[in-house]
This record gives sequence, C-alpha cells and structure tokens, in this order.
Amino acid sequence: MTDVRKIRIEDYDYVLPEDRIAKYPLSRRDSSKLLVYRNGNIGQNVFKNLADELSPDSFLVFNNTKVIQARLLFKKSTGAQVEVFCLEPFMPADYQLNFQSVGSCEWKCMIGNAKRWKEGCLFLETVIEGSDLVLRAERTGECTDNSFTIRFSWNLPVCFSQILEALGHLPIPPYLNREAEESDKRTYQTVYSKIEGSVAAPTAGLHFTDEVLQSLKTKGIGSAEITLHVGAGTFRPVKSEYIGGHPMHCEHIEVTRGTLCGIKSHLGHITAVGTTSVRTLESLYHIGCNLLRGKTDCSVGQWQPYDECANNIAPAESLQAILDFMDGTGQDRLMAGTNIIIVPGYRFRVVDSLITNFHQPRSTLLLLLAAFVGDDWRKIYKFAMDNGFRFLSYGDSSLLFNK
Repeated sequence: MTDVRKIRIEDYDYVLPEDRIAKYPLSRRDSSKLLVYRNGNIGQNVFKNLADELSPDSFLVFNNTKVIQARLLFKKSTGAQVEVFCLEPFMPADYQLNFQSVGSCEWKCMIGNAKRWKEGCLFLETVIEGSDLVLRAERTGECTDNSFTIRFSWNLPVCFSQILEALGHLPIPPYLNREAEESDKRTYQTVYSKIEGSVAAPTAGLHFTDEVLQSLKTKGIGSAEITLHVGAGTFRPVKSEYIGGHPMHCEHIEVTRGTLCGIKSHLGHITAVGTTSVRTLESLYHIGCNLLRGKTDCSVGQWQPYDECANNIAPAESLQAILDFMDGTGQDRLMAGTNIIIVPGYRFRVVDSLITNFHQPRSTLLLLLAAFVGDDWRKIYKFAMDNGFRFLSYGDSSLLFNK
C-alpha cells in the first residue's frame, strides 16, 4: 500500500467564500438542498425527499450523541475572562457517571486565555432551584495534549449536567464567527439526540425531521443508533504539510448488541448518517479484527487500518467476533475508543453510502470524503458551489454512494 502518511494536505484545498458559509440554519430543517452522487453522476433534490433516493433495503445508522454546553466563561477579580472548555470526563471517566456526579468531578479541558490563570481557583455563581450555587474550578495538572485536568466542585446537591445547563454555553463551530444564541440550543441538536457528551453536533443529522424519519419507515427502510461523542479535535486544523504529521484525537464510542446485530444483518446496504457514524462503523470492523488476533483492547489507533496491510477478514466475521466477545464478557453495550483517520487509500469495509454536509478545505473530514468518492470530490464540490449550496455545519447536505 502507498504510504498514506505522505498525502499532502494542500492537494485537498478549494476556495470557500465567506458568503457560502451558512451562519444560521434554514427555518425548516428538511428544506435544505440534497446533492446526490451515484455511479459517478451528480443530481439534486430536497432533503425531505431523502426516502425517494434510497432503496427499501437501505439501513441507516444515526449518531445519537447530544451536544453539551461545554464552554464555561469565568471572570477573574481583575476582570480578565478565562474560558474553560470541557473536552472529556476524567474522574469519573464514564460520561454518564460524570454527568450524574454531585459535589465534584474532574474533566480534561482546553483553557482560553490560560496565561491569565496561572494559579488559584476560578468561581462562577448562579441560582439553581431558588438556591445560590457557586462553581469552583481548580487546575490539578499540567498541560498534556493541549488540555488541562480541571477539578470542578460546587456547594449544592445538584449533578454536573445541571451545572452545565445553568452556566455553560453551547460550543457552536468557531468558523461561524458569532456567539451562540438561544435558538442554537435547539437547532444545533439533531431531533434524535439522546446521549450527552459531544462538543460538536454530528451535523449531517441536523437535516432530519420527524416527517423525514417517518417517510423512511413508511418505505420499509431500517435504522439503528450508535454513539460517538464528537471531540473538539474535529475543528483542529491540519497544520502539517503531510497528513502523517497530524495527530487525531480519541473519541468515545458506544454500540449496543442489538445495533451490532442490525448492522451485521444489513451489510452491503449500510448508509452512514455523517462522518462520525462512518468513523464508528469502520472502527467496529477493526476492533473485531483485533479480537480475532487475540487482542482484547477495544480501541483503534490512528494508522491501524493502514499498518495491517492486506487484511482478508470479512466484515461479517469481524462483527461476529465483537458479538462473541460481548457474549463472553456479559456485555450488552460495547464501549470503545477510536483515533482512526480515514484518508484516500482507505478500504471501506462497512459503509456503502454516506449522508454528509460540505466540509472545510484542508480538513480531515474532506479527506474522509475523498477516500469515499475518490477524485470526484472536486466535481461534487464544484457542482455544489455552482448551484448555490450552503456549506459547513448549518449548510446543505449530500447523499454519496461509494464508487
């Protein structure tokens, strides 16, 4: 295999005018445009007609993660503002246990204006259920991987999820160049979001409405849900000349046994809703391969799919290995981590078609798209640009079939 680490990021660039970036969503989610790429041909529809573009044997996989209000804005006595951005739970490390913590918990966080906070504690105050709440933030470790460990503690018998709801701000993408507004709390969540943990929305899912979901069911199209909590690294620009110099962040995956069975029984007809679902589904394949090789570490390294070289394990065999592992350990839910990076040269094992938005130039998400459709990504993006499509998180959508 050609060394994919030597892919030049400048080869995945295009001009994106500022006025083509959708700063706000459409008033009706499913009225967005839908580009359809099939057998090398490009067409156009409206997202509410998605079911018309899919065959009845299609099987959609949704990411049910929910965006948390991860930005906490503290002010020092000097008036300096320090932003603490919650990335992932540290103690307890389990998302749900951490959100349910009462009194204290620890998170890995990014700190904005960190030079203004070298020592001491930061405080935020609010009122919850008629009582005065004081949230305290304390740095407990040095910077590692661009993040700090922060210990939060508070004086009321409320859980941390309530703290974030009361004091946090929604982390809308930085390229929107605006502050989060009250409406974003609704529009920057999918209608099927359930499991708290993401700091960015799986934006392909933002186009779905209850009516679109019902139209898919009416046609007999099946579906299942996975969970991948999107990390802030999704916005991390590629600064290296070659993609091999770009470190991928680890993201947390959860998949139930029932979902695994559904995916396995529909192999050959899997439609991933969003790049996060792609990353999860393809990671599952490589986790199964690890188990078949005798490894019990349910995680996927950044370059693992490429280092394996010729891998003749069938997807069904790999997924069955996960099911056998879960049965043997008495688990009904697989919890894993993935650093997988999908770039041109990657061999897709599970995903057959993809619903996704239009991504930033020179981004890992654009590289994933190019891995899926080959050099036709340029033709697809030119069509979108020439036909008035809106780009990025609040923009329009596409349905792409793997060549």
